[in-house]
Amino acid sequence: MRAVVCREFGEADALPDVLEIVELPPPVPGPGEVAVDVSCIGLNFHETLLVAGRHVVRPEPPFSPGSEYAGTVSAVGPGVAGVHVGDRVAGNEEYGVARERIVVRADRVTVLPPSVPDATAAAVLVGAATAVHGLRQRAGLVPGETLAVLGASGGVGLAAVDVGRALGARVIACASSAERTEFLRPRAHAVIDYSVQDLKAELRRLTDGHGVDVVLDPVGGAHAEAAFRALAWRGRHLVVGFASGTIPRLPLNLPLVKGAAVLGVFLGEFTRREPEAHRANVADVLDWAGNGRLVPHVHAVLPLERCAEGLQILARRQARGKVLLAL
Repeated sequence: MRAVVCREFGEADALPDVLEIVELPPPVPGPGEVAVDVSCIGLNFHETLLVAGRHVVRPEPPFSPGSEYAGTVSAVGPGVAGVHVGDRVAGNEEYGVARERIVVRADRVTVLPPSVPDATAAAVLVGAATAVHGLRQRAGLVPGETLAVLGASGGVGLAAVDVGRALGARVIACASSAERTEFLRPRAHAVIDYSVQDLKAELRRLTDGHGVDVVLDPVGGAHAEAAFRALAWRGRHLVVGFASGTIPRLPLNLPLVKGAAVLGVFLGEFTRREPEAHRANVADVLDWAGNGRLVPHVHAVLPLERCAEGLQILARRQARGKVLLAL
């Protein structure tokens, strides 16, 4: 079988040299495992950090990138119940799925309903599940609250805009160019171009001075503090990632005077520690995807051989929505 293998760590410009397609023997599932013939892989920004050796999860090369997939079960190991050969499934792992066939634990796959195509599942699973976990379990978002999403044109950000609306929030989508905010305008209640607008002032203006109830931030960098300063009393700031490359340093007097909270959102650890809650979140995501409330925007669909190109698109923040690999 073909697999993308990272032979050594490398930054975006070096990815064509450090990622290669190799032939490997197809894996065989053991007890409690299933083999999945992968049809579609969703690439995510954190994988650009993974292959650079700068992510909190740091496998030693050689390894395969890719964390989000959909496909068809081709074999089941001893002791597996509820998943059968021929089932269409989706799932996410920390890494290792950029292969034609993978072996994963059976309790980490979700059988897809007929209403959700493989490509849709691979496009929504990680971004939307991250957003649901952040907004539901971490922020406790309730209908009618105002949600500001930073980096809203990226994979997680765009999913958060749609999930926020599905959960009944008023959504303000924030991005770094006029082109991106125009792309976001049909999906959000309001937009802010923080490359030319004052983020704090606009967030307060759009909430009549009240401030936003929740900020979802996958970007970090200079805009994180401005967004936090625009929080309402008892607001919640969700730390999802640092796509800007800069981890902000927040003055701790700000949470004190606002009665506000800074909350981490780490999907990988959540799925391990609270698998039942994660499964319930995924069920909602797939339901929304099946009934049209959650419609992913796919920036590009590339073959497995162009995995390096897909990760470069994400590393350079050129994607509007999701980048997929189709097998």
